[in-house]
Amino acid sequence: MAIRLEKGQRINLEKNNGTRLTNFCVGCNWGAIVTRGFLGLGKSVHDVDLDLSCLMVNADGKMVDHIYSPLYKLSFLGSYGMPAGKTDSREFALHHSGDDLQGDTNGDDGLDNEIITVDLNRISPEVEQIFFFLNNCGSEDFSQIPYASIRMYEGTPTRVNEVFASYDVAAQPQYRNMTALIMGKLYRRNGQWKFSAIGDAFPDRNLCETIRRILTNYAK
Repeated sequence: MAIRLEKGQRINLEKNNGTRLTNFCVGCNWGAIVTRGFLGLGKSVHDVDLDLSCLMVNADGKMVDHIYSPLYKLSFLGSYGMPAGKTDSREFALHHSGDDLQGDTNGDDGLDNEIITVDLNRISPEVEQIFFFLNNCGSEDFSQIPYASIRMYEGTPTRVNEVFASYDVAAQPQYRNMTALIMGKLYRRNGQWKFSAIGDAFPDRNLCETIRRILTNYAK
């Protein structure tokens, strides 16, 4: 049975059969906002653009690698001193499936819209923590986005074999007026990887503000 993550919860990456979870996906799922016309006739669809990203830091809390959308303009990133976006970590231990600019437009299809695949065995020894976070590039807040959720599962971007843990975001009152979510982090402890659910939301205007927040308040 999948673990339903709660804010502040820490878990070992151990499956029911006692083996360690080393290859898995971190995926975010959400829907476009659909509104119905008078008497339910007709509908309008408002695209929702969420960005799932991750940040890798060393023992000193310094950023050593990252994954976020390559669609961010270099001029924007440069104004914050951030490098260009990319979909692979340096050692190819983490890979992003690509930027989804809409969300599901015809209901939940059971698959995540953006996925980061993780191979813990290939992560650089320099990396001590990996933060996963979510930014909304539109005007709505998380409380308005249909069935927004984040989960860790075994499988591929197009196939879910077994869900290990999940974290619901949609319709949470604490996420009203919030546009950025620091979901949680993978971290090394005594030679093994563990996961901590953070679940802190903020009204950050963009991804760079969230990265600065992580490095300043969470990575030390």
